[in-house]
Amino acid sequence: MGTTDRAPGRPRSSEADAAILAAALDLLIERGADATSVEQVARRAGVTRATVYRRFPDKTQLLLAAFEAANGNPSATPEIRDVEHLLTGWASVLADTRQRRLLRRLYGAFEDYPEIARAYQGQFGDQRSDTRMKVFEQARDRGELPADTDPQVLLDLLSGAGWQHLVTYPDTCTARDTERFLRAVLHQVGYRPKERE
Repeated sequence: MGTTDRAPGRPRSSEADAAILAAALDLLIERGADATSVEQVARRAGVTRATVYRRFPDKTQLLLAAFEAANGNPSATPEIRDVEHLLTGWASVLADTRQRRLLRRLYGAFEDYPEIARAYQGQFGDQRSDTRMKVFEQARDRGELPADTDPQVLLDLLSGAGWQHLVTYPDTCTARDTERFLRAVLHQVGYRPKERE
């Protein structure tokens, strides 16, 4: 038995967990979801396939866990204070070169590996979308967005703008540049932040 294997009932090895997630993330970015296998992850992490499968029942759950770990394992229902907070958070992610590569790999995986998209949406996507739409509803109620703003359409529009940025803007964009881009999109739909006391 390898040093990273464990008997039933013993605590998991945090080192093995970290190595597995790091290996899965690296392979996902380098090769894409379809070309990444549990065997490759185990080999790169220096553990057995059984060690990986004890933690993750299948490749989909492994890749989702790697993606979440890369984002700091955020809550399924993140705390977003307002639209300004949302803009800052999205700009930070879209300005990070590694995150940009990861997001492009994930978007590209949806055609060849659709189960990862379904799993993400079911486990995290719906709840996070609901949280963001509530932020838009609150902004609309404060008069920062037009009264007829549809939060779902606005979320789709902003998500699409993020994808546009990923594929057409250089990976050297700063967080300030990226936030300026997202803010310009929101300005076009009538977003006018109010001064806070």
